[in-house]
Amino acid sequence: MRVGYGRTSTLDQRAGMEAQLRDLQAAGCEKVFHEQVSSVEKRPQLEACLDFIRESDTLVVTKLDRLARSTQHLLEIASLVKRKGADLHALNLNIETSSATGKLLLTMIAAVATFEREMMLERQREGIAKAKAEGKYRGRKPTARARAAEVNALKADGVRPVDIARRLGIGRASVYRILDIRPS
Repeated sequence: MRVGYGRTSTLDQRAGMEAQLRDLQAAGCEKVFHEQVSSVEKRPQLEACLDFIRESDTLVVTKLDRLARSTQHLLEIASLVKRKGADLHALNLNIETSSATGKLLLTMIAAVATFEREMMLERQREGIAKAKAEGKYRGRKPTARARAAEVNALKADGVRPVDIARRLGIGRASVYRILDIRPS
């Protein structure tokens, strides 16, 4: 069975998700798992997909970056897929791990993609440092600090910091910083 997995980082990327689902269906995927979540977050649909695949199945993705966040992560997923007796197929590169050549190309392309991402991040850091030195970069406005009044009001009502964070959708550490207390 061909099993598809699609992912976009945000809900705003509706067209990207639709394109992936279309391509996975065109590739003959009988079952497709998909989600809209950052690659660094917990991905329940990826976990469900990896649990679902069985021997002789093929896990199909449109692009490798939709599946894994790094070379190491990709190789871990590829290893899990192999242990289950299944193969991995990346549509945009037409790479399938059913052959030794496909496995080699998968590893090489993942390494190049990781290198490219690291180079992009390095250039980004350099640009930010330059902009800061020129006084043109201020970063994003702190979001939790803007809710300090709400945090303090909830604390005054006897709400625990953990519950304040949950209610307001901000991090616990931010709540502790606003309240100027150390977590226990």
